[in-house]
Amino acid sequence: MRGILATGTVVLVILGIGNHLWWLAAVALLYLYATHGRGSPRTTPPAPGTHPDSYRAYRDRRDRQARWERRYRRERPFEARRQERERTS
Repeated sequence: MRGILATGTVVLVILGIGNHLWWLAAVALLYLYATHGRGSPRTTPPAPGTHPDSYRAYRDRRDRQARWERRYRRERPFEARRQERERTS
């Protein structure tokens, strides 16, 4: 499919040397392939509420990271203070 698209685009560009309408046809062909072609990513985001687990998973990851950071600061106070000093300066 991509080979046919590339060949068609090149032919339309070559024909477009004398007539600008062929250039427009080449651009339209590329646009249609990019928006409706095979393997194109979906551009519309999922509707709110369709993925109830995504926020819960995010919250779990965030809480796990916060627990790890608190544990790290508690077990390595000197290293945590040194990193905090480096971060602020």
